[in-house]
Amino acid sequence: MEYRTLGRSGCVVSSFALGTMTFGSETNEQDAHAQLDRFASEGGTLVDTADVYNAGVSEEIVGRWLASRRHDAASQVVLATKGRFPMGDGPNDLGLSRRHLTRALDASLDRLGVETIDLYQVHAHDPLAPIEETLRFLDDAVRLGKIAYVGLSNFTGWQLQKAVDVADARLLSRPVTLQPQYNLLAREIEWEIVPACVSEGLGILPWSPLGGGWLTGKYRRDENPAGPTRLGEGRRNGVERFDHRNRIERTWDVIETLGDVATARHASMAQVALAWLADRPAVTSVILGARNIRQLDDNLGAADMHLTEAESAALDEASAPETPDYPYGRSGTNQRSRKIDGGR
Repeated sequence: MEYRTLGRSGCVVSSFALGTMTFGSETNEQDAHAQLDRFASEGGTLVDTADVYNAGVSEEIVGRWLASRRHDAASQVVLATKGRFPMGDGPNDLGLSRRHLTRALDASLDRLGVETIDLYQVHAHDPLAPIEETLRFLDDAVRLGKIAYVGLSNFTGWQLQKAVDVADARLLSRPVTLQPQYNLLAREIEWEIVPACVSEGLGILPWSPLGGGWLTGKYRRDENPAGPTRLGEGRRNGVERFDHRNRIERTWDVIETLGDVATARHASMAQVALAWLADRPAVTSVILGARNIRQLDDNLGAADMHLTEAESAALDEASAPETPDYPYGRSGTNQRSRKIDGGR
């Protein structure tokens, strides 16, 4: 396992993280603890959960594992969780207000059985709560020792930049990470969000690195999934989501190229997809989401894998999203750089 700093912070984490969204639903507690044991034994340190994952059950499972293994590899765990989404039916039982986050953070600390959460992430932007209110709460929580570092999740480029700018201007705890969806089939964050993270020193923690199973090779062109899948709960929803991506020719270009690279390397498609992502600019740790040990073991096979320039270039070309001409293309922001570099 390789290690990287958590953004510009001094905290060091493994280049792959264990996501726990399945804990308490697709993965029972015994199997979840087995995954955590295996991950830790392979040198993994960053464990990511959220209060909304199975209504808090995921945090409880992680908390009981930590309590039972405090004197072994679990002591090296860098614990991350998130708050923002509804945990009740009231109008203040969600969002990024001081009122909601106060209760959400305390509840997470209780379920996890810890005094400090290493990385506390706001799960998405809140259009109602002023960003200064959110950041002041997070800064207070850092000063009280309830959290060590602040992170963002599912923020757009302008939302991320505003959060960083307000934190800097008010001398508040600065976000160190962003957790977005990012994989070979979802690269649109490279237009605005990745450059903002690079500029401001935020580490990226990609979720859904395997595109809901697409990048494992489990789906076939024009063959609808037989039952509930990661594409959506229930057969109808899964088929509708399959149909959307199935109609995009780029999907199959990516899968074909990914399969070619994997075959040549004697690796799985998932391992190649994860290795490609782990070496993208600003990526700190890729969040793995496995249902069982077999899937986790396969994913961990990418921990020390690095693609060649030719392999990466082939995947880059196959997966390149269609870039809007304005403001990103020939009519937009690249005009000046093309004039300076001679039009290359």
